[in-house]
Amino acid sequence: MRTYVKVKGKWCYLYRAIDANGNLVDSRLSEKRDMEAAQQFFKQALAVVGHTPERVTTDGHASYPRAVRETLGAHVLHRTNKYLNNRLEQDHRGVKQRYYPMHGFGNFDSAARFCSAFDELRNYLCPRSTKGEPSLRSEQRRAFLDRLTALKTSVQATS
Repeated sequence: MRTYVKVKGKWCYLYRAIDANGNLVDSRLSEKRDMEAAQQFFKQALAVVGHTPERVTTDGHASYPRAVRETLGAHVLHRTNKYLNNRLEQDHRGVKQRYYPMHGFGNFDSAARFCSAFDELRNYLCPRSTKGEPSLRSEQRRAFLDRLTALKTSVQATS
């Protein structure tokens, strides 16, 4: 659900959501971790997905139950068991590995742009299976190379 990144020496909160297959749904950088930030993130993620999820797994922060109930509805199953969000916690590694060598960000806007662009590019180049079935490594490599070529072509066309 969220991880921390340092911006101008101050810790900020990177909210991230993934679907059941591990694909990124949305991300949002916030200076605060409160009810308003959680509600804004859930509204933003809901707009991206276009439908309300059946269940949401978060850490045990006090603002999440109310934010889920008010934003997504009372019918959504909200789970907070610390082991249920391991997949997301592992998914934070990608951002963290790129972020640590930089020793933090210089300003909030560049941090938000980086986090959003990094997640979207990573999701585009390394998509997870849509049916939860693993694909062959050779298929994954071919898909990666095809997408990388398309991305290079697109970038060259806009230059």
